[in-house]
Amino acid sequence: MTIDFEPFKPINASLYLCDNKFHTEALNELLESDDKFGFIIMDGNGTLFGTLSGNTREILHKFSVDLPKKHGRGGQSALRFARLRMEKRHNYVRKTAELATQFFINPATSQPNVSGLILAGSADFKTELSQSDMFDPRLQAKILNVVDVSYGGENGFNQAIELSAELLSNVKFIQEKRLIGKYFEEISQDTGKYVFGVDDTLKALEMGAVEILIVWENLDINRYVLKNSSTAEILIKHLNKEQESNQSNFRDQVTPAELEVQEKMPLLEWFANEYKKFGCSLEFVTNKSQEGSQFCRGFGGIGGILRYQLDIRSFDELSDDGEVDVDSD
Repeated sequence: MTIDFEPFKPINASLYLCDNKFHTEALNELLESDDKFGFIIMDGNGTLFGTLSGNTREILHKFSVDLPKKHGRGGQSALRFARLRMEKRHNYVRKTAELATQFFINPATSQPNVSGLILAGSADFKTELSQSDMFDPRLQAKILNVVDVSYGGENGFNQAIELSAELLSNVKFIQEKRLIGKYFEEISQDTGKYVFGVDDTLKALEMGAVEILIVWENLDINRYVLKNSSTAEILIKHLNKEQESNQSNFRDQVTPAELEVQEKMPLLEWFANEYKKFGCSLEFVTNKSQEGSQFCRGFGGIGGILRYQLDIRSFDELSDDGEVDVDSD
């Protein structure tokens, strides 16, 4: 049986090996990070726009510019030359700002299509651009760093990538800290716009109340679809390793009937497949940051930020009462 597929991103590695195994390391790297970062390399000779995603870099556009040098001769024309020079520089910054919006803002969503922006160059144009009113404020908010490089163009692009490598690897880390910090803020202010634990989070999901679903990337819980052998009733249970080894979880609480496993899948995988149906966004977090570790240990590695205030316990009580009323009728 042969399965043939084309990678979703280009692989920057050539390999010719006669071996007794398949080498998939280059494919693994493609799955590590799909964050795309924008680069603007700007100096007195021209500007280059590029993107970096994983280990794949792409040049979107480059243009050169011929700016007048400072005019050393005196006389009445000196002011006029200085004014023309400033005007040309201003137009150059304006053109770069307009092209940045064209390349780095998605017209469909009106949002940046990159996770962050790096401005680089050998002159002070990059700083001028970052502080300019002509530079789109949506992109201004995405600036991660302004770096000095020795060259312009492609060489400057390569140098800017090297200088920003550490920063770019920490971006996910910073975003994670910010997200969990926001979650803890909701808890500390007791806004009621938070939920944690598997059962409560799933109830809030079904109500459509969850705005951001936060899950630990190594969450070791399986989702079981169980069928009661005597009543044919379908049950859904979420069990961790310890609960899986307890056979009472696979028997009916009231009768000794066994519960047959119809389907078993990791809860992480189920969330990845189903989260869009609940109208929420899904964020995976690690336990590498202090906040992430606290979230995984203290909150079971699963929770959510809600759209509106919600007290899950009051809903539990209501549903229990409702069931009693139905039975008594």
